[in-house]
Formats: sequence, C-alpha cells, structure tokens
Amino acid sequence: MKALIPSGGAGTRLRPITHTSAKQLVPVANKPILFYVLDDIAEAGVTEVGIVLGDTADEIRAAVGDGSDWGVKITYIQQDAPRGLAHTVLIARDFLAEEPFVMYLGDNMLRDGIGEFVRRFVETGCAAQIMVTPVEDPESYGVVVLDGERVVRLVEKPVEPISNLALVGVYLFEPVIHEAVRALKPSGRGELEITEAIQWLLEKGESISVHRVEGWWKDTGQPEDLLEANRLVLEGTESRNEGEVDADSKLSGTVVLEKGARIENSKLRGPLIIGRNTIIRDSFVGPFTSIGSDCVVEDSEIEHSVIMEDCRLRGVHRLEDSLLGRGVVVERTESRPHSYQLMVGDSGRVGLV
Repeated sequence: MKALIPSGGAGTRLRPITHTSAKQLVPVANKPILFYVLDDIAEAGVTEVGIVLGDTADEIRAAVGDGSDWGVKITYIQQDAPRGLAHTVLIARDFLAEEPFVMYLGDNMLRDGIGEFVRRFVETGCAAQIMVTPVEDPESYGVVVLDGERVVRLVEKPVEPISNLALVGVYLFEPVIHEAVRALKPSGRGELEITEAIQWLLEKGESISVHRVEGWWKDTGQPEDLLEANRLVLEGTESRNEGEVDADSKLSGTVVLEKGARIENSKLRGPLIIGRNTIIRDSFVGPFTSIGSDCVVEDSEIEHSVIMEDCRLRGVHRLEDSLLGRGVVVERTESRPHSYQLMVGDSGRVGLV
C-alpha cells in the first residue's frame, strides 16, 4: 500500500497567514500539521508516500525532505493549480501504479490515526473505504447518505441538507479509482471532485465501506478549527521541562518547555507549550496556548492562541483566540488595559492602543 497526501491548496481561509506560508506547515502545539499526517501514515506501516505540491512546493520540500525522519520514502508530485482532489489522484497515476493507497489530506488531523482504518480496509477487500462523522454544517463538506451501513449516495457541498455525515479527509482506494477519476468532468467549482469519483464507483456496483470516526477529527482550514485542534492536542500532552524557570515564576497544569526556553517572573497555566529559546518575562500564559521558538513575551497576557516562531509581544493585555504568523511584533503603546483578538500574517507589526 502507498499513501498520497494532497498539499497543494492555497489555504485562502487562513489568510493572511497563508499569504507567505503553506497551510500544511502551520503549527499545532508547535508541530506542523503535515507532520501529524506523516506520523499517522508511518504508524500505519505505509512507507511509500507521494506528496502533491502547489505554489508552496519549495517550503514543503525543505520541511519534509526525503521522509527519512519518519522512516518513509517521499515522492513529490507537482500540480499546476488546485484542480480538485480527484485531480491529485489523476496526476499521481505513475507513482500509485496498481497498488491500493490511502489518501490523507495534508491539512487534516485525526486523534486516533489511521491504523484501524487501514486494517479494516485490508480485511474487507472493498473498492473504497470512506471515513465519516456528523457535522453541524454539512453544506461545507462532501456528504454521505447511508441506509444502515450501506452507502446510498455521495454529494459534494449540497445546497439542500440531505445528510449530516461529512466525508473526513482520509480515503482508501483500490486501483479501480483511476478509472473513476478519468471518467470525471469538472464540477461547477471547476474541479475534479473525489466525492463524484466515489459516487461513480457506487453506480458501477463497486463496494464502498464506511468507517465512523470515534475520536476527534479536524479540518484545520479555518482559524477557529486550527485553534480547536491546538486545544485538543494540548489536552493530550504530558508535562516536560527542558528549559529554565526562575524562583519568581509559577507553573501549573500541563506545561511543556522546550530546550532553551526561559521563564522569568511569570505565571504559566497549562495545558500549553513554549518553544525552544523563547523568553517569557513578567507575563501570564494561559491554557491552550502554543508559543513557537525564539519568541519574546514581556509584560503580556496570552490565552488560547497559536503564536508562531520569532514573534515579539510587549505590553499586550490581553491576547486571546488569536493566530500570529512568523516574525510578528505586537506592542501596546498606551497603558490602558484591553482584550485583543488578532490574526496577523508573517512579519506583521501591530501597535495597540
């Protein structure tokens, strides 16, 4: 079995962060989302991985390399433009050859990985296996209509609600899927839809099995979903201290301090993670916060936020539910306390009043 990771999307819903960065490399608990995907694939025993690239190809290549960090072999496949998930299968034909494969979207996260999903697929011998979960906004997803456990119909982003079961961004296919994607025409969105390819298999009498998500799943394409994924991952961490904490500081809850982190006259209430060589001084960092490496936080309060590397925060009272890109500077220019919610792209500079 092989794996295919579509990672060429533009990430428009995460702008301005994704104006200068691949959405698959935005960190959750200080680890790029794509790395969680690669962890899951490697843990499932799949060692040949194709990553479909778009405009952020160089950044993803630099971050992932040849795959040796995960014990896998990476093949990079360039896509000229985002043309749909079925199009990624179409252009990966030579890499996939005649083997079954798992397709795992590069911006999705699953609490329980894909080991059980892959095992069931091997046992059932079906043409395709899909993963589903109930959602409150099915119009934003490909959805599945079931009769018991039998797949009746699949529709991409239905205008009228026909089911609340969304397709999770992980699929398993036998090689017959190649015939399906070749038969497709672009949808109204101008894309080759993987939902329509699975519907094609269904209409041809191929067997489709369903796997329901038992743990959490997150499509991290929007800021609120990314912050929620960060919260969920941090809830499952254990405390680790590889940094320095002075006598005037207090840590409570689950706190991860990476190597070189320094905490001075500050209060940290986890779960949270502080990256390498980051300095927290005269500040409060609250639950569900991830602060990347080489940051400086002074005289500030932060909670439920993702702060990427090389940021500078001074006199910020109070920052919450926020997402800051790399190299952002946020400074308060007046002494009046206030609460802020920010989403700032890489190298942005914000003066607060």
